[in-house]
Parts: sequence; C-alpha cells; structure tokens
Amino acid sequence: MKTVIVTGGTRGLGLGIVRQLLLEGYKVVAIGRTLTAELSGLIEQNPQQLRYESYDFNYLKGIHAFATRIAKEQGPVYALINNSGLGHSGILPTQHEKEIAELIRVNLEAPILLTKYLLRPMLVAGEGRIINISSVVATTGYKGLAVYGATKAAIAGFTRSLARDVGKANITVNTVAPGYMTTDMTQDINSEKLEAIKRRSPLGRIPEVEDVASAVAYLLSETARNITGTTLTVDAGNTA
Repeated sequence: MKTVIVTGGTRGLGLGIVRQLLLEGYKVVAIGRTLTAELSGLIEQNPQQLRYESYDFNYLKGIHAFATRIAKEQGPVYALINNSGLGHSGILPTQHEKEIAELIRVNLEAPILLTKYLLRPMLVAGEGRIINISSVVATTGYKGLAVYGATKAAIAGFTRSLARDVGKANITVNTVAPGYMTTDMTQDINSEKLEAIKRRSPLGRIPEVEDVASAVAYLLSETARNITGTTLTVDAGNTA
C-alpha cells in the first residue's frame, strides 16, 4: 500500500482528496493544524489506512524535523500533495505586511521546504509523485487576491523547474489548478458572483471538490507516469 501525504487534509479540498485516495487504496497521512470531526470520522472508518498529523506551516524551522520523522515512521513515501494554504484577501496598498508575509510563508515557502525533505526518500526509492495545488487565480487574477495569486503562480513555476530536476529519478511533479468551488476558501464570494462564474463556464457550472480530487488521483496513477511539469486545470472550462 503506497503512502501519500496530504497537507491541509482536514477540511475542504484537502479532505476531499483524502477521501478519494482512501477509495483508491492508498495509505494516507493527512496534515493539518487541528483535527476536524470529519477527518476523525474517516480515521475511525479506516484505522489502518489513514493517519492524522498536526502541524502549522507558519513554523518553517520545524519542517525539516517534522518531514524526517514522518518519512521514518510511515516508511517509503510515494507522494506528497501540497494542498495546505491560506486565502487572505485584501487590496495590496492596505493589506497588512503580517498577512503578506504569512501568505508567502504558508503558500510558498512551506511547500517548497516540505518537498525538499520528502523528496530525499523518493530519490532513494527511485519513484515518487509531487502534486502542488495552485489556483486559476494564478493566471486569471482576481480582485483583492494579488498576493495569494502571486504565491499560486510561483508554485506553478516551482513545479515546472523541479520536474526537470527530478525526472530522471522517476519522480513526476505537477500542478492542479482548481477553479472556483464551494469551500471554506471561497465562502466570501457571494452567490451572485458565483452565478456569474457559472454563466461564463462552457458547461454552465463550477467544479466540485470531487472533480479536483479525482484529477489528483489520476496524476498519482501509473496511467499518468509520463505527465510531468504541467498544470492540470479543473474549472469546468471557465478559463477556456
């Protein structure tokens, strides 16, 4: 049973990814700041297949020791899903520097460091998958999300270059860019704006969490062994 680590796996998209990977037969380590009732219920249903680890990715200095311990305790790590992230919104001239720094720290620096240390056992094993969760905001932009969009665009650039670094070790690196979904991070988007987004979509809808989770599962599969360094957009065609 291959082990997959999912950051931000306690709620929203991360929880959806955890659910999908359990169905696919993976052993999953879900990382989050606080254990939610939803994830706790999944652990009770899948005690041999799912484990929770608490970590706050604001604390960069502890990532090395944390990643080393996880890799040692869980055995070979097949894949890392960098899903954890913050969505602070605000117009840049008035956005507090503390919020800007936190967005860059959690959305960009933390996944880069976690990837750095979990890549090491993958290199030894001669296989692995890295999937970074970005956003359509990285390419389309959205009012009040300048810093958030910058971090997500940077993650996509990180993906492309890292894919070249580790490809010969049979490790693929890809980005999944979800469109607007109904999650905690999009709860500030009012229903009128969501309806406008739906109207722009060729399919007349917005994607569900399960759609994005299935895309992640596909990139983990053997069928996707020759896909690397790319971004898979799941947005019901909204940015087409």
